[in-house]
Amino acid sequence: MKSFRDHQGPFSPSRPKDIQADLDIKGLSLRWGSGFALNNIDLSVRTGEIFALIGPKGAGKTSLIDCITGELTPHQGSIIFNNEDITGREPHYIACLGIGRNFQDIKILPEMTLLPNLLLARTCFYRHNIFSAFFFSSRVRHEENRNRGMVELLIEMFQMQHLRKSPAGKLSYGMSKRLEIARALAMEPGMLILDDPFTGMTQQEMDEIKGILSELNKISNIAIIIAEDDMSDAVEISNRVAVLDFGVKLAEGAPDFVENHPKVTKLYPPKG
Repeated sequence: MKSFRDHQGPFSPSRPKDIQADLDIKGLSLRWGSGFALNNIDLSVRTGEIFALIGPKGAGKTSLIDCITGELTPHQGSIIFNNEDITGREPHYIACLGIGRNFQDIKILPEMTLLPNLLLARTCFYRHNIFSAFFFSSRVRHEENRNRGMVELLIEMFQMQHLRKSPAGKLSYGMSKRLEIARALAMEPGMLILDDPFTGMTQQEMDEIKGILSELNKISNIAIIIAEDDMSDAVEISNRVAVLDFGVKLAEGAPDFVENHPKVTKLYPPKG
């Protein structure tokens, strides 16, 4: 597999000093009917961290991600990204600030191949108008070459070359997940948020994605949030961990601290 180290561009070793991706969540609450999907959540993720967000189904992980990315508006609290309050802002605005995500329920264009699915995420990087596009000006050619180069890199990095001409709807579930992660990265985000990314993957596929994410984080200093039901899948590559249950944060900190926290061991008993 080609290494990110071999590429000069947004994922190259020269980029870390340019990235800032600091997230601060204070007192965040979200109501569903008479109950809480999220209840007074405080959370912080710093530039360059891999952060695991763990909890069983219904714990509030996806609700929290939806609030961060503008899909839902919390009833209380604030979400600050790089010193800007993004609470309740539109998803496209937050995406263009540098927060990329996948979705738990796969959202791809099933009739289209890999290339258009990935190019869709490059919308923030198009600066030309209809007039210049019609005449295919040098600026348009430059943008097209750069955008095409990025998605070609991701197809190679995620080892999907053999599937490039296949409609996305015919991909296996695991490969569809892989495509969604690649599409989120096509936005060149400073922060990548992955909701349930490993479901449907074989152990080999899972290990490959963990390797890609770890290398990407190390080389480009991108912050990564991985939300998973299982404690082991994401924690293995994470710097810090938070555990949610019924919309309440049980613990947050280093993996060893969280895994041995009394509230967490009740939810996830030690193995062996």
